[in-house]
Amino acid sequence: MTLHPKPWSPKVSREYHMSFGERYENWLDAGYGSCTLSRRDCRAQVKTFLLRFHKTRVHIHHAVIMPTHVHALMEPLHEQRLSKIMQGIKGASSRNCNQILGTSGPFWMPETYDHIVRNEKEYQHYFRYINENPKKAGLKNGAYWLM
Repeated sequence: MTLHPKPWSPKVSREYHMSFGERYENWLDAGYGSCTLSRRDCRAQVKTFLLRFHKTRVHIHHAVIMPTHVHALMEPLHEQRLSKIMQGIKGASSRNCNQILGTSGPFWMPETYDHIVRNEKEYQHYFRYINENPKKAGLKNGAYWLM
């Protein structure tokens, strides 16, 4: 990504995700990582901060908190920058989750994996993907949060 920085064209984005995205998603769905978000208390913190600015700074169309990651279909409002919104969500939730866990240091990966939704077809694709992710990962109802 350093050699070919974003923003990518839709073609380049598809090529990247076909090469690497599916493999990465399969690792996440298989539970590789700390699975900290499988804890109800940590999941509640992430949900709280995802919803904190819903309908004021960002519109969250759909979201799911998985054991190792979060998917959210978000629309920044009123010229808000997605990077700033994500910084706030990640910063506040990491502080609270680290407090719950009795740990310190990084909680989230420094980079977000984001896309610009350019049309209704892409919107429906991501909406379906988020909706189906818990089932694909073999999670039972209630083991995740779906909005």
